Amino acid sequence: MAKKKKKNEDLPEGMSRRQAKLAARAAERAALEKDPRPFGGLQAEATLVAMQEFVPAAYAKLPVKGIDRDVYLATVLPGASAALIRDDEYGGAAFVALQVQSHTHNPGRDLAFALNWVKNHGAGETLESTAADGTEPQLSELIDASADVNVEVFQDFSWWIPEGAPSNPAIQQSLQAANQSVVATHPVGADISGTAFWSAGGDKSYIRWVRPTDDESAFLNAIARVAAREEMNLGEGTKFAGVFRTHGVIAPVFDLPADADPASFESELQRVDAALESEIANDAQLSADERKQLQNLKSRQVTLR
Repeated sequence: MAKKKKKNEDLPEGMSRRQAKLAARAAERAALEKDPRPFGGLQAEATLVAMQEFVPAAYAKLPVKGIDRDVYLATVLPGASAALIRDDEYGGAAFVALQVQSHTHNPGRDLAFALNWVKNHGAGETLESTAADGTEPQLSELIDASADVNVEVFQDFSWWIPEGAPSNPAIQQSLQAANQSVVATHPVGADISGTAFWSAGGDKSYIRWVRPTDDESAFLNAIARVAAREEMNLGEGTKFAGVFRTHGVIAPVFDLPADADPASFESELQRVDAALESEIANDAQLSADERKQLQNLKSRQVTLR
């Protein structure tokens, strides 16, 4: 028996069956590709990267298009869930997490998926997985690219439980376990490019500085030039430890004394920021010392994601 021709199958307008298959395969490949800068183009890019990678307990109010309730971007939520919406009697605010148990390799799409879930769900509901499945809109359709966010950093997770909400042993146990994992962290450098955070760490402390740039090569050259002048530090007893790469941006790291006061590095961060900014536009050939610094910088660079 002859096969019936598939005349009535649904095909995109103007496409043959073969063209439709090729288009579908291309879409599948695109879904599997990793976005080079998942938060690129957003004013809050540095903040989003920091909150996802190394800030333990924090949230920031996030203006989201098409959502009437208050939405907060959080580092971690109870059970490492992706999002939750509080009951109306406790304010009805929505919280969307960046550090989650279930996710893809494209955090920008995952965030869009979770925000879109909030847009379409109600009070008292919880989203366990933030893994984007292709149904989510572009992140730029949900967040104004020019919007910045103000991060509130905490030293525990007591903000998980809204004021007046009942507690139980299971919740208290989860909260206690989460609190034990928190490393003391404070924002520093309010008047610098990008965003920086001080963190305690055993016999020394650290500052991690997410400083996005559109020209990575020029930025690394700038770091090498400043380092060659022995100015890539934050004062006496500090050391420039190198950089790490994550989500398409570079983050310088500084080693500091364990008992350092985070606020004491504000002026030094501003100095280094100004020095880097002035060197980024310098297209002169690197000197021998600067080339050595650049090679050392690249050889010790760590990529997180």
